Amino acid sequence: MFDLCETLTPLVQRNSIDEGYLDLGLCGFKSIEAIEVRIRSLQKQIWDEIQIPASFGIATNKLVAAIASKARKPRGFTIVRAGEESSFLAPLKIGVIPGVGVKSEARLIAAGIRLVSDLFKRSEMELESLFGRSWPEMLRMARGEDDRVVESDREDAKSYSTQETFGGDISDVQEIERIAKRMIDELMPKIREDGKRVKTMTVKVRYPGMEDSSSSRSIATATDLETAFYPMVSPMLKSAWTRPRPLRLVSVKFSNVEGAEGQLEMFVQPETRKRRLAAVIDELNARGRKSIVSRGHQLNSNE
Repeated sequence: MFDLCETLTPLVQRNSIDEGYLDLGLCGFKSIEAIEVRIRSLQKQIWDEIQIPASFGIATNKLVAAIASKARKPRGFTIVRAGEESSFLAPLKIGVIPGVGVKSEARLIAAGIRLVSDLFKRSEMELESLFGRSWPEMLRMARGEDDRVVESDREDAKSYSTQETFGGDISDVQEIERIAKRMIDELMPKIREDGKRVKTMTVKVRYPGMEDSSSSRSIATATDLETAFYPMVSPMLKSAWTRPRPLRLVSVKFSNVEGAEGQLEMFVQPETRKRRLAAVIDELNARGRKSIVSRGHQLNSNE
């Protein structure tokens, strides 16, 4: 499930086996409507591929997003827009506030505090008698205030991956190869942006019956250039795609990650020009110049 989430954003905090946070700040969404479309697509993808009924809450901070995600389980979807945090929380039961367990909630109900909004009807003295010195923090949470950041492993990434589930099963080997190479093109700019290089590539395929098969290969020296991995796609697909059946999904994953600063450019001079060209293409693409096509497999088969 989290692997699917990381195809949307690398900033994913895995709190437990079934709960986490996604930071969408780097995704470039222009509106809450655009976010909704993409997250609903991710929610459907999680169900279609692994049959997990995921619930999502979208908000400006972790506290409100977590509470929103539990509002309409299972497979719920709740959006709390900026500025609406307090009004969203106000009519909810006091037990939604983190730290208020079953016993605490019963004690608060006995004291006349049943809803989050009831907290604001009490004086500071009354709140202190109920919560001790932590009463200001309780009020901040009741207002939906939270400045915690999403904590992920992005700075020390252990792998980079992406995948594509086809609308219909595909048996065209050349088309699958083109798709896999496009995935390499998608992942390498992220690897360069993070200042990393990779040595190992894994190609995974999935058959219509949900059976998976994969193949992994490593190169001698870690790199952040696409061209080192293109020749590996065809033989790796042959190794993974062993059954005479069409495919439902293909994925590419890079692992064995190293920091680029650990390699001396004087020993890789032939790659220096390619790396500079790749940096230029990355910059142009980041500015929205997606019309640039530098390799043949980036064209659709009918183009």
